[in-house]
This record gives sequence, structure tokens and C-alpha cells, in this order.
Amino acid sequence: MASSGKSVDPAFQGAGQRVGTEIWRIENFQPVPLPKSDYGKFYSGDSYIVLQTSSGKGGSYLYDIHFWLGKDTSQDEAGTAAIKTVELDAALGGRAVQYRELQGHESEKFLSYFKPCIMPLEGGVASGFNKYEEEKFETRLYVCRGKRVVKLKQVPFARSSLNHDDVFILDTEDKIYQFNGANSNIQERAKALEVIQYLKESYHEGKCDVAIVDDGKLQAESDSGEFWVLFGGFAPIGKKTVSEDEVSLESTSGKLFSIIDGQVKFVAEDSLSKVMLENNKCYLLDCGAEVFVWVGRVTQVEDRKAASQAAEEFIANQNRPKSTRITRLIQGFETHAFKSNFESWPVGSGTSGTEEGRGKVAAMLKQQGVDVKGMVKGGPIVEDVPPLLEMGGKVEVWCINGSAKTPIPKEEIGKFYSGDCYIVLYTYHSGERKEDYFLCCWMGKESIQGQITQGKEPPQFIAIFNPMVVLKGGLSSGYKNSIEERGLTDETYTTDSVALIRIAGAAVHNSKAVQVDAVATSLSSSDCFILQSGSSVFIWHGNASTFDQQQLAAKTAEFLKPGTALKHAKEGTESSAFWFALGGKQSYTSKKPPQEPARDPHLYTFSLHNGKFKVSEVFNFSQDDLLTEDILILDTHAEVFVWVGQCTDSKEKQNAFEIGQNYVALAASLEGLSPDVPLYKITEGNEPCFFTTYFSWDSLKAAAQGNSFEKKLSWLFGASNHGSESHDKANGSGQSGPTQRASALAALNTAFNPSSGTKTSAPKAVSAGQGSQRAAAVAALSGVLTAEQKRAAEGTLRFSRSPTSAAAEGKKIGSPHSEPLSPQEKEDEGGDFTSESNDYGSPMKMDPPVDENGEPAIFSYEQLKAKSTDPATGIDYKRREAYLSADEFESVLGMTKEAFYQQPKWKQDLQKKKVDLF
Repeated sequence: MASSGKSVDPAFQGAGQRVGTEIWRIENFQPVPLPKSDYGKFYSGDSYIVLQTSSGKGGSYLYDIHFWLGKDTSQDEAGTAAIKTVELDAALGGRAVQYRELQGHESEKFLSYFKPCIMPLEGGVASGFNKYEEEKFETRLYVCRGKRVVKLKQVPFARSSLNHDDVFILDTEDKIYQFNGANSNIQERAKALEVIQYLKESYHEGKCDVAIVDDGKLQAESDSGEFWVLFGGFAPIGKKTVSEDEVSLESTSGKLFSIIDGQVKFVAEDSLSKVMLENNKCYLLDCGAEVFVWVGRVTQVEDRKAASQAAEEFIANQNRPKSTRITRLIQGFETHAFKSNFESWPVGSGTSGTEEGRGKVAAMLKQQGVDVKGMVKGGPIVEDVPPLLEMGGKVEVWCINGSAKTPIPKEEIGKFYSGDCYIVLYTYHSGERKEDYFLCCWMGKESIQGQITQGKEPPQFIAIFNPMVVLKGGLSSGYKNSIEERGLTDETYTTDSVALIRIAGAAVHNSKAVQVDAVATSLSSSDCFILQSGSSVFIWHGNASTFDQQQLAAKTAEFLKPGTALKHAKEGTESSAFWFALGGKQSYTSKKPPQEPARDPHLYTFSLHNGKFKVSEVFNFSQDDLLTEDILILDTHAEVFVWVGQCTDSKEKQNAFEIGQNYVALAASLEGLSPDVPLYKITEGNEPCFFTTYFSWDSLKAAAQGNSFEKKLSWLFGASNHGSESHDKANGSGQSGPTQRASALAALNTAFNPSSGTKTSAPKAVSAGQGSQRAAAVAALSGVLTAEQKRAAEGTLRFSRSPTSAAAEGKKIGSPHSEPLSPQEKEDEGGDFTSESNDYGSPMKMDPPVDENGEPAIFSYEQLKAKSTDPATGIDYKRREAYLSADEFESVLGMTKEAFYQQPKWKQDLQKKKVDLF
């Protein structure tokens, strides 16, 4: 649905070609690009268009377009903004999600682009306004609302504006005051501190004082006295009053309407299904606080225009409050908020990131004369190696055998039978910390209860073993009894049977060998295989296999049958004995299996609405969004983390895994998430490196104690715990590592031998009397949880669970760093070793490399590439990109250095790999 180049406004030339934010202001009914220095400042008399470009699957782009309407903007300007938004969408291929944003009622997604807040300013371009910085300083009073994104509203500088329920910021020429209403939210108090820091740096050159005034308290009498003098002296303040503009509706279950010839007709309210949406029609989904306009892919332009107008009339006719949001989306690019109103959303129904979509966009931009190099075809997919636990630790493995656990001999560790369950305890050292622990349960596909984890092992688990081999069958009595009861044939691997084993990967994080059916059709040209036939062992090299795979195949064969002479067979040179063992020669695949592209992680909060589990996304998230009073869900698509804050209610902490299970079930039905995805519980202060890599992590910030407000106050202004009692001592400081390990093992023993200690029951998910391996594993790990909770503070535990069963739990015990991390330690922790933090906790780019004369060291892209034919010398090879000039950096990586270093390290590395700078 792209328009011709002639109909696209010149201001939109080249828009949407790189990740980030672009803004235009409507001036004389034309969009004019806004200088980046003015991003975040919005004048009430103006209208703006904001384009947010993000990376999608396979190197494509995803687009969100917001048109922001100031409260004093003219109707004509607002109409121009709406029309130009449609025009911009057309230029981008007609697939952007469009949002209408009214001043004071902005969506959280919109506000997340401008952290810590947008600045609402009076005036507009038509009134010849003066810039905020150029005006004579005027004392201003703001009300500050929002836990993660701030809605900042200027209110009259008068005592009558204050109340007991909100947080206020009084910005004077020499001092900024924060007034915390007695009933105000702690998290809103914390966000207000970020706004104060922003005001201090942006409008006071970082030199003014900051004071905190608590409603009803006289802790800081001088600051409190100064504050009330500005209001003419202390006097009681009134109750909060809600203006008409602040009225908003609650979110409700979606009601679906069709839009035909501009008329809205009711379709259904309960049990909505995607099949109700026909691709040649437009629909309106009414969710109370938000109205969605869904546009079928083959609808006519006139119908799309009529649908948008019908939504405006629908809101007006029902006298909905101004805060009601309108979101327009096209088939195939539906948001999670939209899909969550349907019973399920079939996997594969989305089309984002398709070659067809990219081709249309590229063709459109090329027609406009825009350089579209690299847009039509996504770059090669480069595997991203995740952060792993420290290697060289101690691995202990037990096989669950009925109601007992049997230790696996050291020489057998790494073998897993698909019919059995195992408990794995890995003890390791992480930097300068004491011993840390990773405790989990592995469940074979054929194990009882059908909670499958085999095949979904996280890289941190695989890396523990060298190598890891998954074999058919089982050795436990539970497996033997099961196959006997079900009348199945025992196919358990033995050292003298015919067995074919595929080498699934060769890197440390995916070096797994898996037994497959011993037939020729199981072969693949892209892999290596081990064929065991009696006393003979063949190593088969596919023509497309790598040297690393071949080495791992030999190592695995020695692990399975030590001392056996190996027979190597390259594809096409096999002997008759090789084919005889496989039952004869047959055709097999020569294609390399497609690799799933990396996906951006998403952070969610959750709630129960009318008994239904719902999630809300935290957009453009950062470490600051991990609020200590909350439980949050991080979905990386490869794994799901349930992060539990220290100040969370104890009952909620106990339900962390249930929360994770509910999320996995929801995401499996709506987003195509695997129901067997590894599920972790992470406690605040004990975040492992494979969690922190998704943030620009600052260990000092993570170590701060107290509630959200106290943490932020201490971090930004160096203040001690303000108005609070001292916090509990740091996590893990109570016991030494060996004692903790002993307690963990003792708890395991107690779980399997109830008579020797406290009896521990299995979770409710496992029926009593089942006697299954899974039940025993769950009971054992529950015993660890119960014993550890009685012994130490809850903050000292980290449990991992894989996947949606109650079985796989793990822990990490240790204290946070008390000293600043070195660059290498930051890298080990998953932090950004190329960046450091400023006062807002946001990463800043490092000083550019310099040569021996102290001048900036600059090299060309061709010299800095890892496979360069004329490589640069004397450089830090971990920072190749830092030696690029500013212009070439932006050309190669598609963004400025500042924007690049604001990303978490995992994303930086992935982008560097794509352009051969890693």
C-alpha cells in the first residue's frame, strides 16, 4: 500500500532507514524536521509527528508512528498531522502502527522514547514563542505521575495545587524542591528524582541545590521552611481533585465491531477469535481506555480513511473522556495489547519482517531517490553467543530413581537418557564473589508427566558439560516400570547396540550430541554423526560440516566408548559396512536447517483482571525499570525470567513460578512462544550474567539498598536512606560459600529421606501417590527451597526452572560487589565494557581511542574489519568500532556512537558481528 513518490512530502525523504526516533513539527501546515536538541520538548500550541523505528526479524524494520496534539493546537494543524501521518505510513509500506497522542494523555510507549520525561511547554510556533532557555527564569510547579514513565504536568504555582496523593516538583532559580504527598507512591517519588536530575542538568547547568520535603514531616526543617515560605507560609493543603481532563476509563474486555461504509456494527464481545477478522474489512475493537482500528490487508484506501474517521465519531458519540486512545494497525502487524483480547492468535499469522514487506519499502524509498543499500535483503544471520557461567566449576549430577536419587559417576557425567530425570548442581566462582551455585532439574522427553525440557536446554546448562550427550531410553526404575505398564519396547542405549548420534553444535554453549533413529534418512550434510555398530564406531563428516563439529564428534565418541578405534567416513566415501548398519543407503537432506533470527527481548508487568492473567509491556526498558517492589517478566524468546524485587510482598514471591507459567501459557497462545521454554526465577541482587546482558547493567546501582525512592536518592544525590529505617544487611553476607553448599545438599537429602529431617511435600501440581520421577525431582527441589528459606534471607536465593514444569529450580548465593567493577569484570557480568554511566544511570560513550601523540586514533572501516586485507595495528580489538570516524560509524552501524553505546552489550555485539567488527 505504498503511494507514489510524488505524493510523499519531501520532509519524509529517507525516513525510517535507521533505528531510532525522528520527529517533525507541523509548521504552516507542513512537516518540518525537528532538531535533535529539541527532542522531548513539546509546545502546547503545536502538533508533532514522531516516528520510532526498531529492528524486526531478519534485518527488517518495524515502525510506530505517533501524532502528538498539544492542548492548544488548532483543528487545522491537528488535521494536518493526522493526514501527514497516513502519508508517512504509506511511504514506509503501509505497515506502521499509528497512535493518536493527546497532551497529558500520552501512551506509555510514546513517553518511553523521552526518558525521564517530556517537557510540556506553553506557546507554539504560530505564537512566535521564546525557547525555554531564552526566557527569563520563571518558578514553575509540576505534578509528577507514573512509576516507569513520567507524565509531567505544569500546574499553577499555588498552595491549592498541592495535595496529599501526588508528587510535586517546584523548580526555582536556585533550588529544586520535591514535595512528596503523604499518600504518594514510592515509585513515583523515585521517578520524580530522575526528573529533578534532568532539570538540574538541562536548565541549571548542574549547579542548583536539591531538597526533599515530605508532607507532614519535619525532618529537614530548613528545606521545609524555605519551601512553605515560597507559598506564603505553611497552611493545610486540600484533598486531591480530579479535573475533567484527568478522567480516564478502566480497560475492559474487548468488544468487536465491523466498520462498513463508515458505519460501526457490533460483532461480538466474548470469546473473540482471529477468524472473525476478514482481510477485506476494517474493524473497531473497543477496550474502554483504548480503541483499536484494525485494517485488513486487502482493504481499499477509502475504507481505511473511513475507518479512522468512524473511530473518532465512535468516541465522540459516546462522550468518552479525552484520555481515550486510538491505535490503528494493519493486518500482520498487530501489537500484543491488541492480540491479548483474543482467545488465541495462530502462530505464523504475522507477516512482520517478510522479504515481501522489505522489498516494497525499499522499492518505495528508491523511487524517492533514497539510498536503499542493504534494505531489500537482510544481512547474514550471525549466531549470538550468550554470556555463560564461569567454566571450570564442579558438576554433580543425580539420577532420580523412584523415590531415591543416585549419584552419577564422574566419568558418566554428561550422559542424559531421555526417559530419566536428573538433578544438576554446578558450583563455580564468579569474579571476586564467593562460590555461586546453579541448581536445576533436567527432564527427558520420555519422562513421566510429559513436561518436556529435552531439546530446550539453555546454553548455560549445556556449557557445564563437555560434552553433553542425550541418549534414548532410561536406566531408572521409573522409566522401566513406565514402558512395561504401557507395553512399549525398551530402546535404551547400550555400548554394544546400533546407535546413530548427531552432533548438534560445536560451540561451548551448544555442544550437544543427540541420539537419533539409526537410519540413513536421519543424516544431514551440514552435520557430523557418530555411528556405533557393535564394536565398530564410525565418524561421518557431512560435506557442509565444520572442523569444530568433526573434533567434537571424535571427543564424544571417546566419551561414549573409550579407547575404541574410530573409522572416519566422509560424505560420499562411505563403506558398505556403514550403510549396512543403517539398514541400507537412502536419501537424506543436504540443506542446512534455518536458524531463527535473534529477537529483541521484552519486559512486562502483570496483573489479574477479572481472573484473567494480563501483561503490560515496559517499553524501551532499562535497569531502572527493575523496581524493588515489583515482580517483572523478561521474555527473550529463548528463555523467560521472572525477576523478583527484594521489597516484593512475601506471598507474591512464593507465586513467582506460577506467574512465569501463566505468562508462558499466554505468550504461547498469542506470540508463538514455545511452551517448553526455560523458565528462571531471579532474585534482586543475585542477577546472573545471562540476565544482566539484556541491560546496560551497573553493579553499583544494583547494590543500592532500600525501597525505590531510597535507592534512587542514594544513587543520584549520594544521600543516606531518607526518612527510613536502616535496611537489612546485604544479601549473602551471613554465611560462607561452603556452608551454603552443605545446606543445599542436606536439603536434597532431607527431601528424599523424610524421616531424617523435615518432611517436604511436593507442589500441588504433582498428584499424591504418583511415585513418578518428576514428582521426586520436584519434591527434592522443593526441599531445597524450604530449607534455604528457613535458613537465610529470601534475597540470597536464585532459582532457575526449565521449562514450565515445577521441576527445574536453581539458586545462586553470594553478596553483591562492594567495589566498582573493572572493565573486564563488567564484561563478565554482562555489562557494557565500552561504556560507563552518567547521573541518570544511562550509558555514555567512552572517550575515543587516542594515538601516541594524544590525537584521536581514526581508521577506515576496511582496516578495522575482522577479515580486513589491510588490518589496522595497535588497536583494541574488542573496540574496533570506536576507531571509526563519526560519519563512517553512522554509515556502517546505522546510528550515532552515542545511540550505539546506549544499547546493552549483547545488542552491540550482535550489530558488530553483522558488519564484521567483532
